[in-house]
Amino acid sequence: MTQNRLPELLWQLLDVANLPTNCQSPVLAETKDIPAAYQEVLDFLIKRPTPEEIISFKVSFPAQTRQQELLEKNRSAILSSIELAELDVYEQLEHMILLKARVYSALNP
Repeated sequence: MTQNRLPELLWQLLDVANLPTNCQSPVLAETKDIPAAYQEVLDFLIKRPTPEEIISFKVSFPAQTRQQELLEKNRSAILSSIELAELDVYEQLEHMILLKARVYSALNP
C-alpha cells in the first residue's frame, strides 16, 4: 500500500540531489502506483523549493477536487478502504510539506 511506502519514498527523495544530471530519478521511475497528488508533491519537493514556495504550494485543482470529494465521503461515513487509504495519503502529504517548511525555517532563521 502507498502509505506504507512513505519512508522509503522520502529517503529516495533525499537521494535525488546526489544523482548525476543525466540519470533518471528512482523516485520518478517507480511511481506509477502513487496517486497523482502524491506525485505532484514529490515532483515539487525534488525541485528544492524555497520556504516561501513550500508555504504557498498547492496541489492541482483536480487533486484538490478529489481531496474534497474524499473528505465529503468521510464526513458521510461512506469511504471505501481504498478511498480511506487515499485520504490518508493526502494527510501525509500535508504533514510532509509542513515538516519541510519547519525544517527550512529552522535552518534558515
